[in-house]
Amino acid sequence: MERLDKLLAATGRWSRREAKALVKAGRVRVAGVLPQGPEDKITPGTPVTVDGRLVDTESFTYLMLHKPAGVVSATEDAREKTVLDLIPPDLRRRGLFPVGRLDKDTEGLLLLTNDGALSHQLLSPARHVEKVYYVEVEGQLDQADQAAFRRGIILADGTVCRPAGLTVLEEASHGLVAIKEGKYHQVRRMLAARGKPVTYLKRLSMGPITLDPDLPPGAWRPLTRAELAHLRR
Repeated sequence: MERLDKLLAATGRWSRREAKALVKAGRVRVAGVLPQGPEDKITPGTPVTVDGRLVDTESFTYLMLHKPAGVVSATEDAREKTVLDLIPPDLRRRGLFPVGRLDKDTEGLLLLTNDGALSHQLLSPARHVEKVYYVEVEGQLDQADQAAFRRGIILADGTVCRPAGLTVLEEASHGLVAIKEGKYHQVRRMLAARGKPVTYLKRLSMGPITLDPDLPPGAWRPLTRAELAHLRR
């Protein structure tokens, strides 16, 4: 349980001082009841309203973002636009960060959260969380490329990648790549090692979460309860 003023401040909409003032002014209700004071202990997720409007008081925030190309996967950058610049200020103030990274020129699914424990689980090499990418390359993907991916690609610097999946689509310059690790620029470097430079790359899924086809590049939405349940399992 958390103090009421702390939960209100954690939404990013008010400072701790402003939250206390709201409660003392009688503008806050908890499950429809006037609280005794800002120090009242509340279970995250309990219905809380301010001036009659429902406030999200969940402890953690989980967002699905369709990252566009040209934006960096960082919380701040002095020169580049970041993925957090695509999120409203009140959500940014909740301490969100990207779960892993997508290259600046790569688009697709990126999860944003302030839940460090869940982020660690998704990124831990021991968990082998699968990530699937749609790729377009120069040249034609073939069975030899698929066999090389199944064996494990050796990158130009000698780095050995774990066995991965490569599905060649109807147009042979297009494919799906499935990996269970996250080395720097891994998909691009794996295909470059096969002499098939990537011209377009988009992440479609991470573990059980698939990019919502209704989200255009730059758009976001909260994860559904079902999606969260899948992640936590």
